[in-house]
Amino acid sequence: METSASIQEQIQELLEKGDTTTLQQWLNDMNISEVASLISEMPEEATQLFALLSPNRSVHVFRILDFPLQRNIIRSMPPTLIAELMNALPPDDRVAFLEEMPAQAVSELLKLLNEDERKITLSLMGYPEDSVGRIMTPDYIAVYPDWTVQDVLDYIRQHGKNSETIDVIYVIDEMGHLLEDIRIREFLLVSSDTVVRDLMDNRPPIVLHVEDKQEEAIQVVRVNNRVALPVVDAHHTLLGIVTIDDVLWIADESFEEDIQKIGGTEAFDIPYLDAPIPLLVRKRAGWLIALFLSEMLTASAMQHYQETGIFMRFADLILFIPLIMSSGGNSGSQASTLIIRAMAVGEVKLRDWWRVMRREILSGLSLGFILGTIGFFRVTLWQNMHIYNYGPHWIWMAITIFFSLIGVVLWGSLMGSMLPIILKRLGFDPAASSAPFVATLVDVTGIVIYCTVAGMILNYASIY
Repeated sequence: METSASIQEQIQELLEKGDTTTLQQWLNDMNISEVASLISEMPEEATQLFALLSPNRSVHVFRILDFPLQRNIIRSMPPTLIAELMNALPPDDRVAFLEEMPAQAVSELLKLLNEDERKITLSLMGYPEDSVGRIMTPDYIAVYPDWTVQDVLDYIRQHGKNSETIDVIYVIDEMGHLLEDIRIREFLLVSSDTVVRDLMDNRPPIVLHVEDKQEEAIQVVRVNNRVALPVVDAHHTLLGIVTIDDVLWIADESFEEDIQKIGGTEAFDIPYLDAPIPLLVRKRAGWLIALFLSEMLTASAMQHYQETGIFMRFADLILFIPLIMSSGGNSGSQASTLIIRAMAVGEVKLRDWWRVMRREILSGLSLGFILGTIGFFRVTLWQNMHIYNYGPHWIWMAITIFFSLIGVVLWGSLMGSMLPIILKRLGFDPAASSAPFVATLVDVTGIVIYCTVAGMILNYASIY
């Protein structure tokens, strides 16, 4: 099997020779995904390769390319070919592309669309940016309940070619209201004179509303295992459908954005290697500044407890500050990541907050006990093996480490699990409670917990 590098070398050789006939045949023999992958791996030759594709294949390849490549290809094409491509694209893919283009370019591209496609595109672009209306397509098969199965099959043969999918057939009334959706197999397994009404089970169909958030479509498709879902308005009029490929694309975009936020950066709309350095700095600087300012509270807390004399009387407590802070931050980051993921896939709802809290209390206490025990034995072993001398009161220091770790890990688990739920309840993105943010917040409170526990134990032992 030829490697990707060897294929690219052969393609470059054919381009240098000007042997476009052989290259065109080669591209036509490839799968659509293979062509798209090849064009993505050869961005400098992308426009030349795309120009060799047949009109039908070029549409399918264009749909799955990244936006920077799409933009470069469009810029290299003559207006007649741009018009042909734009009119052939499915409306939802066309809108997704136009959303990324500058306003002036969108205006020029809209002029290239025929009247019907322009109306459809403007209609879809009139919905909120993150709504289901932006990703729906009006290309579907709708039939009436008084039709026979033969009527339906004849209609599919005549109009099915332009439909996004024919796996599901939608039944509407004279006013366009959705009555039911029926899988195509139901029409193929009955006699041709069967009336559509007889195939209906009168159960309300699972629908998406045109103003719904796109992320809601992900949950509905996942739970109901559908390849397509109808989109209706407030009057239950069928406006379009959302297919599984659009939902998967939205899911990929959503999860990628959440992962970047969890890492403590703003979401990137372009590939990392295509992003200019000033953009990288701008996307990351905001979070870093916010986290840095938050960490200043840690210094303030330490200054306060230094004034009380804890660190002066028992200076070795300072040695364990990184251990305490990192343990709390790590437990908080773990809990935050688990809850954000569970909320993203619909496993945890806002109403589950108490169940989450109970589980994290038990988990935090258990994890804190484990780490606290390790910390206790760490001090004990170092003292008794004469690796380090913690002084005559080393046992109280070991006890301080033990209880501090229990408190800090418990607090970190609670903060990490509750912050995403609180943010969701307030209408914010749960992913904004990123791991660095949780870790920073727990660092500040961890110092307070550590010094408070130390003060209580040292007072009890009459050391402080």
